[in-house]
Amino acid sequence: MCGSASWPVEVGGFHLGTTGTTPALRTIDQPTDRTAHLDLTAPFEVGPALAVLAATALPGAELVDVESACLTGFLARPDDTPTLVTVRLHRDHVELTHAASSGRELEHLTATVRSCLDLDADPDAVATALGADPQIGAMVRSRPGLRVIGYPDGFEAAVMTIIGQQVSVAAARGFGARAVAAFGGVPQSTTGLRPFPTAADLSAVHPTEIQAAIGVTHSRARSIQALATACTEGLAISPGPDGPGLRRELLALPGIGPWTVDLLAVRALGDRDGYPSGDLVLQRALGVGSAIEARTAAEAWSPFRAYALFHLWSSALGI
Repeated sequence: MCGSASWPVEVGGFHLGTTGTTPALRTIDQPTDRTAHLDLTAPFEVGPALAVLAATALPGAELVDVESACLTGFLARPDDTPTLVTVRLHRDHVELTHAASSGRELEHLTATVRSCLDLDADPDAVATALGADPQIGAMVRSRPGLRVIGYPDGFEAAVMTIIGQQVSVAAARGFGARAVAAFGGVPQSTTGLRPFPTAADLSAVHPTEIQAAIGVTHSRARSIQALATACTEGLAISPGPDGPGLRRELLALPGIGPWTVDLLAVRALGDRDGYPSGDLVLQRALGVGSAIEARTAAEAWSPFRAYALFHLWSSALGI
């Protein structure tokens, strides 16, 4: 396993600070780890991917080692129980260090990593579609292997997107770390890391308790609790054939609007034409002042608007 006991000071312009580990009151152990080699179509832009992962990694739940290009954290097994893994990024492949106890479990973990890191992307197809564009073509040509980095778990993605509404990335990480400390799962023995709270964990907590523990507004806490309850009742935030239906279900929940759903389409549902036109960083990068203008600017980029989004974000944020 690769990892670090503290966070790097800065990655790609994001100040990360330091974290400790959570004291282990009761711990979970895992069998001896093994490493799987995950192929991809090169190139894979390691630096930008690592910067995104490091900037959004939650203290207490994940560890980042920039020098080794590693992220250590939890993935869900097929039965939804957590298992600790490490991914190491390379320009032509990714290594997954795991403790899978069966071929089915390893296949599940591998599929999760492939989806989260966009390892099945076709850089040539993206370059052909976007490389000559007058606005983003130069970005695409300079970084042909830029991937759309997502979340390994749809519920966590949705909670963190709600938490991240109208706050900085650093502030959202802080709120997320408090959620892990207050409501997260059992610590892992060697690292002290704890899994992100499950929908069942958060649905059982009153919004006032969520607000007090995390520090978010009451309306955000109510949104988180309502989302968690919906997920325990069958709402699945994962790629599937009924994207419009899922969108309607999410929009019906309190505190979830188009920006949140559009961002989840990109980072949790695998929509490579997803495009949160209401995103302010995106609008600034485009030099426009409204969601309508942002949508108009992206008309020529379909069906690869998510890649255009990540190129514009990366350029605007200097990663």
